[in-house]
Amino acid sequence: MALLPYALARPFLFGLDAETAHELTMASLASTQYTPLSFAYRSTRVDDPIELAGLKFPNRVGLAAGLDKNARCIDGLAAMGFGFIEVGTVTPKPQVGNPKPRVFRLPKANALINRLGLNNDGLDTFTANVQRASFRNSKSMGDKLPMLLGLNIGKNANTPMANATDDYLACLDGVYAHADYVTINISSPNTKNLRDLQADEALDSLLAAMAERRELLAQKHGRRVPFFVKIAPDLDDAQIGVIADTMQRYAAKDAAASSLGWGLLATNTTISREAVAGLPHATETGGLSGTPVLSASNRIITQLRKALGKQFPIIGVGGILSAEDAVSKIVAGADVVQIYTGLIYKGPNLVSQSALAIKKQFV
Repeated sequence: MALLPYALARPFLFGLDAETAHELTMASLASTQYTPLSFAYRSTRVDDPIELAGLKFPNRVGLAAGLDKNARCIDGLAAMGFGFIEVGTVTPKPQVGNPKPRVFRLPKANALINRLGLNNDGLDTFTANVQRASFRNSKSMGDKLPMLLGLNIGKNANTPMANATDDYLACLDGVYAHADYVTINISSPNTKNLRDLQADEALDSLLAAMAERRELLAQKHGRRVPFFVKIAPDLDDAQIGVIADTMQRYAAKDAAASSLGWGLLATNTTISREAVAGLPHATETGGLSGTPVLSASNRIITQLRKALGKQFPIIGVGGILSAEDAVSKIVAGADVVQIYTGLIYKGPNLVSQSALAIKKQFV
């Protein structure tokens, strides 16, 4: 258990502007992750291994992309007991994102709204930071398996949608050698028209290009990296069906070649405001995360599992604020889960609490 109870730090952090608090937290992690001060947030990792998409996950609780956009704090976050961490979203070129203020807390709903706009320092800085991380070589906690690292890729806001695939391919070329898996983010609500890539022909075109490039990269690097496609919680039944059918086709091609390589990550933030109507900041533009997205995310996961069968890999994310919420994701059909907003509201202990609850429920 961490030496410093999060309950002591939270009032100070919540007294700051949400983005300022985030930047301060990440700067603190970056500066302490290789020092004895890391024991303030270090926790023993729950051992609950599961094999998914050809990977061995040490436990079923991970960190969602968005918290560490530039991969600065991988080792500090690894110390919190995650079985896997996803960093990014990275774009080929640096971009500042949308104007501030752009992150808003809704404490009564255990929620956040952000319209950051995939702000990040670009692919070169991102990959350099990833390469500096030492988590794969660390045995200090007596872990039986190394934590896994997912790298989340996207497109620059000023890249025309007609050229979006070029950005994804550029990012894939840069991150492939360093990733345990790659997430293709086509569902951020804060990049104009990005969610159009979830449509039938657009999705098929993007995935075809990614699959072709992966074959070349697999030959070059001598290993095959799984892809997870991150989708929105605001999809209707027909859209879910299109995505499921498309993913099945690509998974079938891999199965025919005796390889694993595709999964879904459900879900990103929601543009719906029904669950927070009337609360301060509820009308702000952006993606809503936290408790209000739990049921929508679980609905998507349940429908995907029904459509895709038992073996298709699904990472569940959205609305985990308690161990019970994490368990509900597995019940809905996810194989493993990710948290983000819950870490902000509940602190690092949520990681081990969730991992332990899942282990006890599904031993």
